[in-house]
Amino acid sequence: METRDLSAHVPYRAGRGVEEVARELGLDPDGLVKLSSNENPFGPSPAAIEAVQEAAEQIHTYPKSSHTDLTGAIAEQWSVDPTQVWLTPGGDGFLDYVSRTFLHESDRVLAPDPGFAYYPMSARSHGATVDQYRLSKESGFEQSAEVVLDAYDGQRIIYVTTPHNPTGSEMPPEEIERLATEVSEETLVLVDEAYGKFTDQPSARSLIDEYDNVAVLRTFSKTYGLAGLRVGYGLVPEAWADAYDRINTPFAVNKLACIAGLAAIEDDEHIERTVEGSRWAREYMHAELDAPTWPSGGNFVLAEVGDAAAVADATQQEGVIIRDCSSFGLPDCVRITCGTESQTRTAVETINEVLE
Repeated sequence: METRDLSAHVPYRAGRGVEEVARELGLDPDGLVKLSSNENPFGPSPAAIEAVQEAAEQIHTYPKSSHTDLTGAIAEQWSVDPTQVWLTPGGDGFLDYVSRTFLHESDRVLAPDPGFAYYPMSARSHGATVDQYRLSKESGFEQSAEVVLDAYDGQRIIYVTTPHNPTGSEMPPEEIERLATEVSEETLVLVDEAYGKFTDQPSARSLIDEYDNVAVLRTFSKTYGLAGLRVGYGLVPEAWADAYDRINTPFAVNKLACIAGLAAIEDDEHIERTVEGSRWAREYMHAELDAPTWPSGGNFVLAEVGDAAAVADATQQEGVIIRDCSSFGLPDCVRITCGTESQTRTAVETINEVLE
């Protein structure tokens, strides 16, 4: 039995894990610095750890009440009705839910290039064709409504990432609003704010009060440090909020993820530590790396290093794991996650030595 034709799908390539690299190189995993996956270097929220430990004996029951509790807490945080919060297994789960809700066979979507590989993967999995708009290195990966509209031709969904992965560039709220007003009313502008807590730019959340063709993606993977639990959500307009119950996979977000999210969302001390730590690390890398970098609103920095694959391999041999961005179509760039102060200093020193 053969699968359907998946040749157009570009696999998502995650950053390599510490244990994987340690086994391959025969190194002590405790001595490795992993800055390749934009994870939280300070770990999960301590409040989330405690909540998960206390809830471990409850995992024989379905997460109905914990799902409702987390949804309510998110709704309160964003001042929306709970029906406007679509809780999903990770931010990528929200991408799938939107595809289920809006895409027909032969629909087209518009995704950024470079960009997150799961935008086109999810769209193609639901029968859509993928077009792209280019974020160019020459313009500093500038994001504007004009850049998107130049490639727009009535696509059903437009994906906007702000802060953008892997470049760190941002699309100002007024540009997102312009985009929402100038596209067809049957085109959804999906704003991916997975890194939204790391920037001072305001969220696009306010637009969902005025436009029923804007939705916002958020995740607990980054700031809250819950990447391993896979919990994310979307904020959607009231006009189509009730579609959730028709497309949601039953109990898709597990109980421990919901309970951890509910605790983490209130852990202001951990959030502040994470955001301030990332801000320091970005500034340090911009100042100390012996390579050109771009401004970043996320918890990472993109650097131009020449042969990215060779540089990433060489730093890995020295115990520092960074992301070769060849899979993003940027073979001369690496992406470095903001680590702790010690990790960041070690990474910068190692990269600079390799570049010499």
